Amino acid sequence: MVAPRNKTNDSSPHHIVIVGGGAGGLELITSLGNTLGKKGKARITLVDASLTHVWKPLLHEVASGSLDANANEINYRAHARKHHYEFQLGRMSGLKCATKTLVVAPFMGEDGEEVVPEREIAYDTLVISVGSTANDFGTPGAQENCLFLDSLLQARRFHNLMLNAFLRKNHEAQQGRQHRLHINIIGAGATGVELAAELRLASRELPVYGMNHLRASDVSISVIEAADRILPALPTRLSSAATRELEHQHVKVLTGQPVSEIKEDSIVMKDGTELPSDMTIWAAGIKAPVFLSKLEGLEVNRDNQLVVLQTLQTTHDTDIFALGDCAACPQPGSERPVPARAQAAHQQADALFKTLCNRLHGKAAVPFVYNDHGSLINFSRYTTVGNLMGNLSGRSMYIEGRVARLFYVSLYRMHQVAVHGFLRTGVIWLMDKISRAMQPRLKLH
Repeated sequence: MVAPRNKTNDSSPHHIVIVGGGAGGLELITSLGNTLGKKGKARITLVDASLTHVWKPLLHEVASGSLDANANEINYRAHARKHHYEFQLGRMSGLKCATKTLVVAPFMGEDGEEVVPEREIAYDTLVISVGSTANDFGTPGAQENCLFLDSLLQARRFHNLMLNAFLRKNHEAQQGRQHRLHINIIGAGATGVELAAELRLASRELPVYGMNHLRASDVSISVIEAADRILPALPTRLSSAATRELEHQHVKVLTGQPVSEIKEDSIVMKDGTELPSDMTIWAAGIKAPVFLSKLEGLEVNRDNQLVVLQTLQTTHDTDIFALGDCAACPQPGSERPVPARAQAAHQQADALFKTLCNRLHGKAAVPFVYNDHGSLINFSRYTTVGNLMGNLSGRSMYIEGRVARLFYVSLYRMHQVAVHGFLRTGVIWLMDKISRAMQPRLKLH
């Protein structure tokens, strides 16, 4: 157990602890490690419950098999060695603001044996960046009967279940039995829409690799949205284009359809209609992890997000910051907080890096101002649509096709540059090209 330091009697470096190595957290700790950590100006520590990082917007591609997660994982221990920070494996379970220590739960092995006991880590500055989880809004049967895509582990489980479902239906088709496969996605935000396109691609690719008794037309894919249109948070033109593309790919779009219950093999709609479902995926909303609402001395909203000032400092403790999906950050001139999007986490990481560097020199924190650069929706290998916000006019420009695809791919490359640098990202890009040329178009195991 690590006791908190008395800074008046301790000349050791300022200790910055970041909890959560998601998109924003990993980008922030990379910048801090490359500057403050490398020069010995501060001690930098990352705490995460997993050993590896995969960019969360890619999880639906891992689930469908169009992306091999093994080639896109970042091992925290290896990354920490290259970028001058420490890594602690474990899940944050508590916080003691008075003594400036965070509590890390025991780490358990696969056999249930305790590998590392509960421990405490002292900090001078704490950054919480633990992301979000699915919000099922208390819908009966959702937790028991739905699949979720909050983590790499869940994405891999989905992929295995999908392959088994296709294999089972292919065998039933071969036997001349009823073999229609019903896949339903609840929630037509970006994740739900993009997952539908990826699953349609999988239904067309798998027959190429031996499951030739099951046709793509035997696989029914539906997206179900309670609002009156899909992608309700995005511009209407983008929503309309996305609807046309999904329908062109023979994906059913059901809007204005709230779900009242999830059963093992069906979905019950609010109007009483019951839809058959072999696989049900929940992608209808997000909330911050529940444990945040139980932390000592911090303010949270109804979605468990930590309420922060525009400087990303928590309202009750200016030594604790939060960023990304788990933070409710105000936007000047708006009643709504900064949206939970990857580009917001990226921008917050940049602003917080400047703030934390300033803190070491007694300078003021940097207020965060969110700049919406637009939205892009990728329909697997079929097409991409989106809108880009103009820097000068503030008006959006609709784009689609190869140009939109280029911008979409660049989002991930920007993340890679932030955590690897330009040279290493260039090498990774080249290796991706070689891998795609040599490997099957779909991950088959």
